[in-house]
Amino acid sequence: MSFSALPQIGIGTYRLKGNDARDAVKSALSLGYRHVDTAQMYGNEAEVGDGITSSGIPRREIFLTTKIWYDKLQPSDLINSLHDSLAQLKTNYVNLALIHWPSPDNEVPMEEYLGALRDAQREGLTEHIGISNFNCAQMDKAKSILGEAVIFTNQVEAHPFLANRRVVEHAQKLGITVTGYMPLAVGKVMDNEVLQQIGSQHNASPAQIAIAWLISRGVVPIPSSTRPAHQKANLAALKIRLGDDEIQAINALDCGDRIANPGFSPVWD
Repeated sequence: MSFSALPQIGIGTYRLKGNDARDAVKSALSLGYRHVDTAQMYGNEAEVGDGITSSGIPRREIFLTTKIWYDKLQPSDLINSLHDSLAQLKTNYVNLALIHWPSPDNEVPMEEYLGALRDAQREGLTEHIGISNFNCAQMDKAKSILGEAVIFTNQVEAHPFLANRRVVEHAQKLGITVTGYMPLAVGKVMDNEVLQQIGSQHNASPAQIAIAWLISRGVVPIPSSTRPAHQKANLAALKIRLGDDEIQAINALDCGDRIANPGFSPVWD
């Protein structure tokens, strides 16, 4: 089965190691998730692969994403690293391969690594290609290199305390779907009174409200959770419809609270 769009929600695996990663993926798939997100840098591709294999869900029904780390952006390194990822994941292709971060200080020119990513797609190593943590100018450049309708997503941090509005809207204007990582702001959403109050109106948790808000913006959230009950609740957030006033109240929580901000980050918009 080929996927023409990203499934509406995915299971993130950042920080999940060993059996936690294996069990989280297997459990999520058993609950109905069909979108699994990992990365070379997470050090858990083998366990994610185990979780998929042991789930009993046919591979063709699962949308699997991995991300290429910035030390593998030289064209030959990029292709080799993707072969390594596939071996770890126990599959002969991923549905989506992303550049995890733009090359720091443009050490490897974007034309080179995006060209190599396109080659990987042509070789059948990945169904779709995309980017992660690219700012507006970098998205423009990436689109000019790859052309129309090639970039499947830009995966960026997005949650009520970092709406990332400029990047999200610019991506959508370019026809690029946005995937939102850390949608629960590593648990901070649970303590927020506005989200608690809106949640009480919907018989929902603050986490579910944060996810519903992202979905209302056309963003695909990839919350990470090891607990089946939380995974199930996150999936159920797809059914929540927020009112305009509620969306405005959540919009007002944006305070630029960026969690993922390593020293090699691009200049953020």
